[in-house]
Amino acid sequence: MTNDLNRKEPIPKNIEELEKIFEKRIGLGVSFDLGVRHIKVLKKNIQIYYINGLTDTLFIIHILRELVDLNGSDRLSSKIYDIIQNRIVNQSVEVVKTIDEMADQVLSGLIAIVVEGEGEAIIVDVRSYPGRQPMEPDTEKVVRGSRDGYVENIIINTALTRRRIRDERLRFEIMKVGERSKTDVAIGYIEGVANPDFVKTVKKELKTIDVDGITMADKTIEEFLLKQGYNPYPLVRYTERADVGSIHLLEGHVLIFIDTSPSVMVTPATFFHHLQHAEEYRQSAAVGTFIRWVRYLGVLASIFLLPLWYLFAIEPSLLPEHLEFIGPNKQTNIPLILQIFIADMGIEFLRIAAIHTPTPLATAMGLIAAVLIGQIAVDVGLFVSEVILYVSVAAIGTYATPSYELSVANKIAKVVLMLLVAFFKLPGLLIGGTLFVIYLAHIRALNAPYLWPFIPFNPQAITHILIRRTVPGSKIRPSIVHPRDRFRQPADK
Repeated sequence: MTNDLNRKEPIPKNIEELEKIFEKRIGLGVSFDLGVRHIKVLKKNIQIYYINGLTDTLFIIHILRELVDLNGSDRLSSKIYDIIQNRIVNQSVEVVKTIDEMADQVLSGLIAIVVEGEGEAIIVDVRSYPGRQPMEPDTEKVVRGSRDGYVENIIINTALTRRRIRDERLRFEIMKVGERSKTDVAIGYIEGVANPDFVKTVKKELKTIDVDGITMADKTIEEFLLKQGYNPYPLVRYTERADVGSIHLLEGHVLIFIDTSPSVMVTPATFFHHLQHAEEYRQSAAVGTFIRWVRYLGVLASIFLLPLWYLFAIEPSLLPEHLEFIGPNKQTNIPLILQIFIADMGIEFLRIAAIHTPTPLATAMGLIAAVLIGQIAVDVGLFVSEVILYVSVAAIGTYATPSYELSVANKIAKVVLMLLVAFFKLPGLLIGGTLFVIYLAHIRALNAPYLWPFIPFNPQAITHILIRRTVPGSKIRPSIVHPRDRFRQPADK
């Protein structure tokens, strides 16, 4: 792009000319929230550029008071610019020399102080972004554990992480992504633990993103970073919990923080990363293992329960004698496969409606769906009662999946398996299940095998997947991230 937004034009020494440039390029005088304050200090004209709503007014007033007080306390000097810069009471002050840098900083919520005849702008961080306070995320609740979580402010998110990891080697490298949105994106990693080649790869991919804006934040970044296309399976893990993000940093992962998004991206992530939940690590190892196995059963049920039941329903000869009761007990006018799809689609309607329904009405909507729609549909013969049962169990398995993105992808896989069983019966289920595993095995998330440690098989790592190890027993970091420091604890302990 070769428009005015990309010109590296130096800041003119004539501040009246600078004001005209801001009027032309950024809309000063047109946009009500963009303002400039004119003051005179020691007979020098000074301009302060700011954005209302993104800055803390009290900080600006304090800085103005300090500058204006110079008129009564300091005599004229050849070093007026240095005196002014020295009197700015703020911990974050830098100098820029181009209009492009100055405009980016002002539009990000910082203020720019320009002194007549200098050709530089003093950038002061007085940001105060509107947003909510850290609170427990709705999708990752725990019985025991912290109640704070990431929010839409990237500064708060990095602070929540650094509060948990006070290592001097923790790094947060920030950059701007989006030609027009100029969104702040930071990558977090622990130097000496994270693989430096992987860190370079992530930074390189982020810097090559060429798009006008990433207002949809993390999802846009994921699609550029992973080249996901129409693959429904998530290739990064999202978390809104600071403790979850911190533990992944200690394992050697790289985190991606995007301003305006409360979700932090964990890279690389395999299929089994999406099945983890903080609750497992807030309970004893035995209880955590039990919770994990129950969750795995729920995920398997969400994919394979309905296709398997439908196969037994249309091929009762496959059932052993003691399981002959499985299958519909009465005939209906609607084919069984159609009943399953209608019931499954009804649950999807409810899920989508719950997102858009105000909380006080959500309970009433659930009662209407369960009592009126479900029961009456069975009474009038629209559904067989077993269809409602197994569709409901599969839906509960979907909701038991910790990752929302993974649960929706598994639902698509279930629909495909249902169609294969409907057309090809037992061979359809066997071939479909095999192709499903092969499809997942061929996926690589930032060069990490998606089904690791199942494919390729890693016996030691697979035990960590199946059994929640105690913290003293987890001495080695997972090899999938290729950490520089393999040991989480001294090797002799």
